Amino acid sequence: MGDKLQKLPLSIQSFEDLRTNNYLYVDKTKEMLELINSGKSYFLSRPRRFGKSLLVSTLENLFLGNEELFEDLYIYDKWDWSESYPVIRIDLGGRTHRSGEKLKNSLSIFLTKIAKEHGIGLEYDDYDDKFGELIEELVSKYGKVVVLVDEYDKPILDNVSYPDVRDDMKEILHDFYQILKSQDDNLRFVFITGVSKFVGTSIFSGLNSPDDLTIDKEFSTICGYTQSELEYYFKPYMNNLAKEVNISMNELLIGIKEWYNGYSWDGRNFVYNPQSTLSLFRKNEFSNYWFKTGTPTFLLELLKIKTDLNKVLNKVEAGSEISDSYDPDNIPIVPLMFQSGYLTIGEKEIVELEPNYILTIPNKEVKSSLVKYLLNLCVNYPLDDISSLRNRMRRNFLNKDGGSLDDNLREMIANVPYHLHVDEEKYYHTIFLVWLNLLGFEIDGEVSTDKGRMDAVLIIDDEAFIIEIKFSGDEDKIDVLVDEALGQIKDKKYYEKYLKYDVSFLGVAFADKEVKCKFSQNLTKKK
Repeated sequence: MGDKLQKLPLSIQSFEDLRTNNYLYVDKTKEMLELINSGKSYFLSRPRRFGKSLLVSTLENLFLGNEELFEDLYIYDKWDWSESYPVIRIDLGGRTHRSGEKLKNSLSIFLTKIAKEHGIGLEYDDYDDKFGELIEELVSKYGKVVVLVDEYDKPILDNVSYPDVRDDMKEILHDFYQILKSQDDNLRFVFITGVSKFVGTSIFSGLNSPDDLTIDKEFSTICGYTQSELEYYFKPYMNNLAKEVNISMNELLIGIKEWYNGYSWDGRNFVYNPQSTLSLFRKNEFSNYWFKTGTPTFLLELLKIKTDLNKVLNKVEAGSEISDSYDPDNIPIVPLMFQSGYLTIGEKEIVELEPNYILTIPNKEVKSSLVKYLLNLCVNYPLDDISSLRNRMRRNFLNKDGGSLDDNLREMIANVPYHLHVDEEKYYHTIFLVWLNLLGFEIDGEVSTDKGRMDAVLIIDDEAFIIEIKFSGDEDKIDVLVDEALGQIKDKKYYEKYLKYDVSFLGVAFADKEVKCKFSQNLTKKK
């Protein structure tokens, strides 16, 4: 790479721009060659800002035969550069469509522009007929056609909260993608990307539907950076960062992995988020980079409606339905969070010959950002103030300062609007578990023993905290409740499961907007 560092391709989605302007390129052409040689029509779901558009641009230049751009890459001496193909590339990610007519106009403009570039005049006015006509005219002039569609689903996702507009988008896209089936004999290669799979858009039903690569183990690393790619391509950038933050290379690798690695689509191969990794080396600072740019608005809207936090904060088991198509009228939260990048495949196992997946939050970056947002949803506490509150409460917890914890929890709960208060223990369990996650603690919720079920356990170094939560609608019972919580831990001997640790107990009682926390002294010493 020479003495001078190459520019980092942050927000660069054009392969031509990247290769002609000395940007760093992590070579993915080996996977692309295997993809092209393995089949003809594909769909790939990956989260936003995960390199899908650059992948599409690279495929475009490959089929156009732009040989000079691929010099020194894996595919260079393995591709037949004497052949080239006309490419229809449609990018629906670059703009927001708020009506069916605007989407139709955009599709029509895309097609007309491509036709003009090839000196073709189109007779049809309708966007779908025009699509079929363009393919046939290109075939007549050059031969078989390559079709690349980037973020096929964005018009639906942008309008997921507006059913009438969303249904119009779905119908328009159905008619448009239906053309691909009727033109199958004229197509050399089809590659479609998106975040989610929706029924009723035609590309996932009927004949000639694309091969879904989302959880295909052969192409699980086609987007994102593997560990070996990180250490090979980014070594000089890591050297600079290690000096900047004054830590060893080994410590730095551990930190980068903890913050930005952890994404997997097969449970075996794990990759780094490219947006976050590039931002890290550009800024030379660890921070949450992806949430602001990679979080689709529709997910935040749905979380307000379907906030099942146990499915977010704890490990979730799921089958192959995590990559299934679903109806936008009834979007299941777990597959949605998987496809959006907030859950990933931590493990894969075979149960009765069928795959079973253990889904987890990928890394520290995603978890800290997501938990802040979930806390804001639960208690309406201002996002800008959460970091300050978190730091105060973490100190309270580690110092076992129950009185100050009371004050800070009360401050947080006071932000819950009156009409959102739920007089149920489960609601306050949720708030408390979100809070513990926000503090950066690794916790287990509802841990079972042979004598009962603990509300939560968290372990910090060599100390275990066993937590029991109680609720009552009667504020006068709050002192009795917190003592009952501590008594339950002792009576049921929950601590026996953690005798290798120093054990502390925490009783928490909620009553209306009042809260009381009480720590016990360590009961046991680790053996």
